[in-house]
Amino acid sequence: MNAKLPFWLKTLYGSGDWGIASIGMMRSIFYAIYLTDVVGIEPRLASLGALAGIVWDAINDPLIGMLSDRVKSKLGRRRPFLLWFAVPFGLSFIMLWSAPNWESQIGLLIYVTLAFMISDTLTTLVAVPYLSLTPELTQNYDERTSLSSFRTVFQLLGAMIVVIAAPMIVDSVMLGGGSQQQGFMAAGAVFGAIGAVPLFLVGLFVRERYASTAVEQETLSFRETLKLAWQNIPFRYAVGIYMFNWSAVDMVAITFPFFLLYWIAQGNLLAKITIFGVDLALESAFFGVMMFVCILFVPFWLWISKRFNKIQAYIAGMASWIIVQLLIFTIQPGDTNYLLLIAALAGIGVSAAYILPDSILPDVIDWDELRTGRRQEGIYYGIRTLIRKLTGAGVIFVTLQILGWSGYQAPPEGVTQFQQPESALFMIRAMDSFIGAGILVGTIILAWSYPLSREKYQRIQKLLAVRKNKK
Repeated sequence: MNAKLPFWLKTLYGSGDWGIASIGMMRSIFYAIYLTDVVGIEPRLASLGALAGIVWDAINDPLIGMLSDRVKSKLGRRRPFLLWFAVPFGLSFIMLWSAPNWESQIGLLIYVTLAFMISDTLTTLVAVPYLSLTPELTQNYDERTSLSSFRTVFQLLGAMIVVIAAPMIVDSVMLGGGSQQQGFMAAGAVFGAIGAVPLFLVGLFVRERYASTAVEQETLSFRETLKLAWQNIPFRYAVGIYMFNWSAVDMVAITFPFFLLYWIAQGNLLAKITIFGVDLALESAFFGVMMFVCILFVPFWLWISKRFNKIQAYIAGMASWIIVQLLIFTIQPGDTNYLLLIAALAGIGVSAAYILPDSILPDVIDWDELRTGRRQEGIYYGIRTLIRKLTGAGVIFVTLQILGWSGYQAPPEGVTQFQQPESALFMIRAMDSFIGAGILVGTIILAWSYPLSREKYQRIQKLLAVRKNKK
């Protein structure tokens, strides 16, 4: 139980999050502005597609989690999903960016909604089984944090490369005579292909080590399973932390392209910034710096969580991020040096937001096994994935609604300079600063009250060992 996992296994397993994270990051950052400025759907109408995604999420995530718990095969419970669905998952990402050139707003809304639902379903079919492997690879408190840190490094590497390379791919297609729509499809094809390969390799080589250690269990209904999960008190806190955590991350990801183009660049849609002699789009520069710092601080947060505990480290990270969120409102148009400093400072807190919440959930699952005698990784990670995608779709919905009501206007096709009204600019700045900071306060309140410490978790492991030895 206390043995360390081999380095190669941590590396291979962590690489699986490359595809999930890079595709998720591209969708988080560029999908809202893609719907409004490329597809041309009115913001409030576009938000309805995200709302439909929320409803679909609520149906498919826990169901797939429960299904992966009950699968019985020679390959285990999780690996068949990765082997079967990794390639379709990658292909679905092209569809997400392939809206046709229709005049009908309703027709476009139906198409992008269906494409979103198909891509979302295939993401769930690989993400839930993949994440459910975490507690099945190790039962050691610190090794789980270490395993999450490997995943986080690949998450952030994938995210950093997406935010730098995706705009460059789009620009290169446009310079070659293609449309912006074709540029997004090309970026989708590249990152869909790169993202599918590691997931397939995880399914091929990674073995479950601690699956089904509880007694043979009766099959419960879907409703009963959800009821049991909700009776897990630490899980309620973990769900709240996760929801507020990713709402804050997504608020930054979704609204910052609007902030950069229409506030910092004052409507110059082709604005560039030079870093070390390389001309980058503003989005590439800001998110690239932020993600680079995120990666640098992964070992720091890992050390802090071992020196103290996960919750104390998490609270410190969120407190630092709140300060940065408030400073965002002070950035003035054209002040790119200050912008990059803020990006670097934000990366410190965002790094904690990426690595620490995922290291909490495996401990919650062990508490559930002690309480019920059942191992239900799939349903817990199904709900986890549901919360992750609900927050993303929910923030897109709220953001586009706010933009629509604030007077946001999509730029006409072919223009490179377009100014938004003052009301829209103010709301964009508020979402990136005060509203984001308010969400982060919620994470601190919940984390402060979280009931599972390192000492309590160690007692849980001892009681589970006693129970198993009696069988």
